[in-house]
Amino acid sequence: MTTAIVYYSKHHGNTKKLLDALPQDGITLIDAENPVLTDLSGFDRIGFASGIYAGAFAKQVLTFAREHLPERKPVFLAATSAMKMNSHFTGMMHICSQKRCQVLGQYLCQGYNTYGPFKLIGGTSKGHPTQEEIDGFLKFYQTL
Repeated sequence: MTTAIVYYSKHHGNTKKLLDALPQDGITLIDAENPVLTDLSGFDRIGFASGIYAGAFAKQVLTFAREHLPERKPVFLAATSAMKMNSHFTGMMHICSQKRCQVLGQYLCQGYNTYGPFKLIGGTSKGHPTQEEIDGFLKFYQTL
């Protein structure tokens, strides 16, 4: 089974830490900021992974999904955020619904955050994602 994962992971690389733990076989990582591949039609399933910015997936991931997600593909979502809120998935779920894609699952864990005023206090969610959270993502991926 082939999998493409479109991601955006800047600032602290929280989301990329999850993706780097995945096995390399059959997985193609696509950086949404500088995609070298946009045709996802040949993949069996597609993942979208992002840090959360202002309560939503990065605009780069949302734009990529709107423009390049083929219809009726199995999709999964993963995110890292200082605050664990299911509402972070709303924008991506809307795009998946518009494209009539089946969402196989969602994974959310904490990520180190130094946005805005949090930088003044040294950030929040230090040390995240933890190894336990990374292992949780691997288990999530294996059950897809």
